[in-house]
Amino acid sequence: MKIRYLVLILITFSFASVFIGVSNVSPLDLFHLTEDQAQILLVSRLPRLVSILIAGMSMSICGLIMQQLSRNKFVSPTTAGTLDSARLGILVSMMMFTAASPFQKMLVSFAFALIGTFIFMKILDKIKFKDAIFIPLVGLMFGNIISSISTFFAYRNDLIQNMSSWMQGDFSMIMSGNYELLYVSIPILALAFFYANKFTIAGMGEDFSKNLGLNYRQVVNLGLIIVALVTASVVLTVGVIPFLGLIIPNIVTIYRGDHLKKSIIHTALLGAVFVLFCDIIGRLIIYPYEVPISLTVGVIGSGIFIYLLLRRKKYGL
Repeated sequence: MKIRYLVLILITFSFASVFIGVSNVSPLDLFHLTEDQAQILLVSRLPRLVSILIAGMSMSICGLIMQQLSRNKFVSPTTAGTLDSARLGILVSMMMFTAASPFQKMLVSFAFALIGTFIFMKILDKIKFKDAIFIPLVGLMFGNIISSISTFFAYRNDLIQNMSSWMQGDFSMIMSGNYELLYVSIPILALAFFYANKFTIAGMGEDFSKNLGLNYRQVVNLGLIIVALVTASVVLTVGVIPFLGLIIPNIVTIYRGDHLKKSIIHTALLGAVFVLFCDIIGRLIIYPYEVPISLTVGVIGSGIFIYLLLRRKKYGL
């Protein structure tokens, strides 16, 4: 799929998203907006659209980087314990720093996400049986262990309801003033694009990278820092969005190949389109009520994931 088609679809979905909601605002109203309609657009609809685009692009690129560095197409923040570690960091910040600002919570969450991702990569280095399906299963088990620890401490400190809110990705509460933390992802993603060629080389293995004069460990660490920081900002602002970083890079790889720099823009655009599409479905399927984005992405994403598994078996990938 060419970039211009993705851009056209993205613009179409974005335009539709702005005018979908319980409060009636139509495209014709743009020429004579009332004060209430202007407030709806500026305070709710546009911030929601921006957060959807940033979250979709961010998590898709994170999945692409993790798959490249781990050399496994079924590794993502969801299947490597990164999301669970970020959620544990948020819980720790709520227990120990009750008056912490969102940015301070993000820093704590980032530290835990980074540590969790590093531990998973270390586990990956120790595993001799590196089957494509086996590795993400190990990551899921690792993530469930972290999630169990989070649940235990949440029960002990009467924070289980707070913890539940981070498990459900949801854009319905996004409003002006509580989504700006996502802007942290923009310069981080620009850095990921700048290092795309180095991530591609690092994905070919440590020995190959060193032969080309690349500081393998430095590049891998930078990639993990990017993934952890972006994941922390998305989880803190929106919540957990499953499967996104897993399926989008795989779909792009099918028609663009494994070169990260050639596929990173496609991955970002397709990720934004996919999340926007799922959000529109979630807002229309039981209108005027709304289905959380984690549910719609989870249902559609799991179906695509099963297809990718069957495709891998069929073509011997």
